[in-house]
Amino acid sequence: MDTTNKILFAPLQGLTDHYFRNAYQKYFGNVDQYYAPWIRLDGAGQIKNTQKKDLDPSNNHQITLIPQLMCNKTEDFLSLSTYISSLGYNAINWNLGCPHPMITNRGMGSALLKEPDQIISVLESALPKIKLEVSLKMRLGFKSEDEIYGLLERLNKFPLKEIIIHARTADQMYKGNTKLNAFENCLSYSRHQLVYNGDITSYQSYKALNERFPQIKNWMIGRGLIANPFLAGMIKNGSSQFPDKHREIFLGFHHELLEKFLIDLSGEKHVLMKMLSYWQYFSLLFKDSQKSLKRVKKAKTLSTYKEAVQINLSNGFKSEANLL
Repeated sequence: MDTTNKILFAPLQGLTDHYFRNAYQKYFGNVDQYYAPWIRLDGAGQIKNTQKKDLDPSNNHQITLIPQLMCNKTEDFLSLSTYISSLGYNAINWNLGCPHPMITNRGMGSALLKEPDQIISVLESALPKIKLEVSLKMRLGFKSEDEIYGLLERLNKFPLKEIIIHARTADQMYKGNTKLNAFENCLSYSRHQLVYNGDITSYQSYKALNERFPQIKNWMIGRGLIANPFLAGMIKNGSSQFPDKHREIFLGFHHELLEKFLIDLSGEKHVLMKMLSYWQYFSLLFKDSQKSLKRVKKAKTLSTYKEAVQINLSNGFKSEANLL
């Protein structure tokens, strides 16, 4: 068992909520820290009730959870930090990496990488006023990886817990190759502990990255852990083999997630749409992924959906490989 390298579960908005995190930890485990999807203040200066529910400590059992905030102003940073601290958390993560236009058009997420002075100003004003550990999650830049180097040097003066770097620029979104040479350059610009994030989709892809960057001890994975929920265990165990009774484990996890949504969401149609969003990733684990996903898409009732899941499971998993 590898105890030197930590696995951090990246937050995916609409997917890695507390229902998912708890079920994942119960059936798969091997994740050292979970990062909650970001919270932010709405136009009225309030936090949505759904976001409050997701962070409620009573809804996050036996996991280490790091709340993530989305903002671009010192006052919002402090307001969100105060709320998170009131829940009993001792660490936060500031999202400087989200590439989606809904966020960047508001001058938040990765849009702030174009405004390094603003990032520095917020940290200079906010950090002395809070007791929480602060980490950052960012990309290599908004359009060019050269944007990050100067920022990393300026961040050296702050007592940050770590800096998580998704090895793409924002305008790449999640497409194209990760820029490993640019990430390697970051190591010489920062005195902070860096965390690698981006395209860890198999044990073999993790192994290659671990061999290239032996100084990196924390690895953040998002889509890869949804597409293959066994991946964290494979990494920890140093093997690309699925565990015994892997179909039963996956089915138990799936059914627990389904039952939670049947209780929480309104209407069968809503539940099926929610489960389909997971099957965009789950299907990649199964033989003939396209047909597996198509079966789920065609299911219009809960009973036909369950039949589709059973057929997918009976067809079996792919051999472990790059799934995304």
